[in-house]
Amino acid sequence: MSLLRRLTSAAMAATLLVSSGAAPSQAQGRGESLNLISDAEIQHTIRNFAEPIFTAAGLSTESVQVHIVNNRSLNAFVAGGQRIFIFTGLLTEADTPEQIMGVIAHETGHIAGGHLVRVQEAMRAATIQSVIGMLIGAAAIAGGGGGSSGNAGVGVLAGGAQMGQQSLLQYSRTQEAVADQAGLKFLTESGVTGRGLLEVMRKLSNQEALLPESQDPYVRSHPLTRDRIQSLQTQVEASPYRDTPSRPDDVVAFQRMKAKLIGFLTPEKVAKDYPASDTSVPARYARAIAYHRGARIDLALQELNGLIAESPGDPFFQELKGQILYEAGRSAEAIEPYRRSVELLPQEPLLRLGLAQAEIALNDQNLNRDAIQHLEIATRADPDLIDGWRNLAIAYGRDQNFGMSSVASAERALRTGRREEARSHASRAERELPFGSPGYLRAQDILNASRPLPRR
Repeated sequence: MSLLRRLTSAAMAATLLVSSGAAPSQAQGRGESLNLISDAEIQHTIRNFAEPIFTAAGLSTESVQVHIVNNRSLNAFVAGGQRIFIFTGLLTEADTPEQIMGVIAHETGHIAGGHLVRVQEAMRAATIQSVIGMLIGAAAIAGGGGGSSGNAGVGVLAGGAQMGQQSLLQYSRTQEAVADQAGLKFLTESGVTGRGLLEVMRKLSNQEALLPESQDPYVRSHPLTRDRIQSLQTQVEASPYRDTPSRPDDVVAFQRMKAKLIGFLTPEKVAKDYPASDTSVPARYARAIAYHRGARIDLALQELNGLIAESPGDPFFQELKGQILYEAGRSAEAIEPYRRSVELLPQEPLLRLGLAQAEIALNDQNLNRDAIQHLEIATRADPDLIDGWRNLAIAYGRDQNFGMSSVASAERALRTGRREEARSHASRAERELPFGSPGYLRAQDILNASRPLPRR
């Protein structure tokens, strides 16, 4: 789990245009922001839920990206091409993994049906694609790593100040029906019951009678009708998988995800939702996180060490222990659990980022070089890992490799929309690095990519 951070970028203000229940001026006046969560375990769980659905839809599992928005509303939407955004409110209020899968399947139906064309045309003047690119790049921060503010355990980017203009993201009733049918088809082909989608729609259907400002955003952007609910029910009952139970592994992952989100985002709810009498893994996980959030480190480690003793091969328990120790200023102790998490799940870049940050904090030359290796692997796997580039610039600087430090700084600037700064760092790298070396060539690529945009 990574540190909860709030980073802002003026270039992102008033851009994403997601439905928030307020007109643009109202949202901006209240200073609302879009927070994207970056967490290895949560993303891993959502990807496992989503990939069979993407495959059933004929979409590349690598090209569709799912992002988690830190917002208590029940909402989800598609924007910026093949990008699905799911709110934490939907994740924590869901009762089963199939409810999450149902929403993902429905939103995938919008992608497969090409329903974003109208939205993209309406937003063309705002260059929505470039704006969302900056937003997503800046959102991939601090994942798996921790940091200095000590707030909470999910990497978050506070994006624009505006979350309005919901009408641009509102689908027609015809598009909703098409997305429902497609989503149920994808679920059936994945061997998953459609009851989850139906249950979510029923949860939301009672809100249609409420005033717009009292409704959850999903109701406004995805119009519900009794006919639509009835049609969904008929199709669900006709599916051969209508009564298929949840897969045990999905239930475990879902419960842990909820516990983690509640522990980090609303720790004050943990004592009620996960009382001490509850000795289940999710309850102990939530309590460990809540203790960590309350700076009760010994209690947090006591709960977590018990979980690790029972499941020493769980990379996310090891990662959390590393984070707790790192954020408590005990970086030397954090390295071993972070290192173990990387050994257990080497393909996860956020885990490598966590380890690298702990190594850099100790200011040891050998550990610094190890950190460089982990950060190089992490940023290759996820080029939008913005905090990876920041730490790589620091580590290369400490290694006296100022050319590569400038390349890393240029990458970070380019991916957060700061084109002039990217050019400045890339020009410095070009002067520092040997002609024709990989770093030199990358600096030239960044110079080309960061050229001033043509005036319209």
